[in-house]
Amino acid sequence: MAGTTLVRDVMSTDVATLRPDQTVAEAADELAARRFGAMPVVDERGRLVGILRDEDLIVSEARVHVPTFLSFFGATIPLPGEMKHVEEDLHKVAGATVADVMHREPVTVGPDATLEDVATAMHDAEASHVPVVDDDGRVVGIVARGDIVRFIARTT
Repeated sequence: MAGTTLVRDVMSTDVATLRPDQTVAEAADELAARRFGAMPVVDERGRLVGILRDEDLIVSEARVHVPTFLSFFGATIPLPGEMKHVEEDLHKVAGATVADVMHREPVTVGPDATLEDVATAMHDAEASHVPVVDDDGRVVGIVARGDIVRFIARTT
């Protein structure tokens, strides 16, 4: 049934969104008040520009760990693989707006995708929320893991 059920039949259509210029504090208040784990971020035309996940806010508040350095003949060299994550974390910690901490390339689906398509996309990307966008990139819905679980519970 997941292969024939369309996303439009499962998605939430009353989608609360954020703007990229909102402060992180405002966004955190919105997520907490609505008890959402993520919210799409849209531009002035309603087109998706990112998604703010609760994990993005947690990273912004986390203590950044300084990478391990190797000191060799007076030169300090960061160990490989450490700098990319540190740079990303520092950017998020310093961020004051949603644009600074949001995930810029969220997985998306169209309303005519199947439930199987969105479940596979969620699994592959380890995403808990997938914005549903129209052909112009405007947010028309969102699917959360809980929506899929509720659908399975209703239909089995």
